[in-house]
Amino acid sequence: MAGNGLPPLGRVKLSDLVPSEGLPSESYKLSVTTLSQSLVQYSAAIIQFSSSDGALLRSGLDSARLYFHQRSSFPAPDMIHTNDSREWCKTSGYYMDPQLWQETYDYRPGLTPIEPNNTMEIPPGGLPDIFCLLGKAARDILDAISFYLNLRSSPFTEILDNVPLRNREISSSVLSVCCHARPSFQGTQHHNLTAHEDGQLVMYPDHENQVDKSLISLVKSDKPGLHIRDLHGRWVPVDVDLGPQEAIVYPGLALYQATAGYVNPALLRTEFNSMQGSMYGRCSLAFKLMPKSMTSLNCSEMRAAGHGVEAQFQLPIPVDDFMQRSHPTDQLFNRHNFQSFSFPTAQDGSAKPLMRRRKNNSRCKPLPPSKRLRLEAQRVLKERVQDIADKKGIKLRFCNLKECENHIHALDSPCANIRMEIGWPPGVPFVHPHDLPNKAKISFLEAYEPGATHDMELSFTDPGQGSQHTSSCN
Repeated sequence: MAGNGLPPLGRVKLSDLVPSEGLPSESYKLSVTTLSQSLVQYSAAIIQFSSSDGALLRSGLDSARLYFHQRSSFPAPDMIHTNDSREWCKTSGYYMDPQLWQETYDYRPGLTPIEPNNTMEIPPGGLPDIFCLLGKAARDILDAISFYLNLRSSPFTEILDNVPLRNREISSSVLSVCCHARPSFQGTQHHNLTAHEDGQLVMYPDHENQVDKSLISLVKSDKPGLHIRDLHGRWVPVDVDLGPQEAIVYPGLALYQATAGYVNPALLRTEFNSMQGSMYGRCSLAFKLMPKSMTSLNCSEMRAAGHGVEAQFQLPIPVDDFMQRSHPTDQLFNRHNFQSFSFPTAQDGSAKPLMRRRKNNSRCKPLPPSKRLRLEAQRVLKERVQDIADKKGIKLRFCNLKECENHIHALDSPCANIRMEIGWPPGVPFVHPHDLPNKAKISFLEAYEPGATHDMELSFTDPGQGSQHTSSCN
């Protein structure tokens, strides 16, 4: 992409995104920052696998090319699948979509695909191992996004499949082996394609904008062609300069819903370059981490972390209903509204200079704190307040800045109404996570844990502890 005059996507080693016990390492924090920055700007990032995992993905693509090449040029009519959202968690085996000039083989653990003549189909090779590899990677990436949003660890476990699957369970997640524009495939009249003067074949606008309904999608292809719309509305070719051990990751609609719109889904389109000299078309491996059909998408984790949740995300949505709904793409993207999922970056787009400046500025006054220490104090105080409230059995509600601004002290205000609704303890100040120096939270701590704030001030002013706090500031 550098050749197109566009800044590159963030590149992150998968091994650096694997969480570990204790404090997060500097490599983990830097990798999470790079990943999150790339998702904000491009709704996509590049994940680097190990050499052995890269070899597995490449062998899977080789097997996919041979699998589609040996298939009939005139697929049977019952192999044609329409876009039936009711079948979102039941697809398995081979099918085709003539409108997109695409053939697909879906591997879904727990389902055994059967050919129309009741014979078992021989799938491309290595799919169980690739499913395990990409499934584990998708969960690690999801946890990294949760860390950046300051959510608790593994917050989406309840809506994900069991690992491993239990008896008679069918996977909600799916590994799709796809082939676009196979020259020998005659199942379509190519009515949905148009030729540019430079020889490129590009889909009509009706099929340009696609959005996965997954939580996280990982894609590895043998040829470039995937374009994703970036922060400024430009279509960015994201897989032009992929290395042999690299794949593309992007968020889907389910994650957009579960994070109350803080993580925007990727808007996709596939362009086919001139296929002259290619006998196989464009093959790809696409893993989609999906929520379980019998669960619901709600934003309780976002509320618990103190994020504001707009009205459209307030009510839980059953996953099965969510998957069957239509989601107009022009109503999804409000990127400039969510400041908590963006941060200042260096001019070259990297996060290293930013983190270096933070480390060099770790010596700050205890209170009133600097802006950097203010943000860290906010996070730590909020965690301590939540912990004490849990131990005391107090139902805690964190209001956002919009609710409190200009009427914090008013009797008839959102905060006052909330206090009455949840039965806030008399005499205990209400919690305002944005109000720092936060006398309300300090009073709360002193009321239930005398001396707690004094210990915290000492920890903030200790130079040896400064670098542990600053890199995780939002």
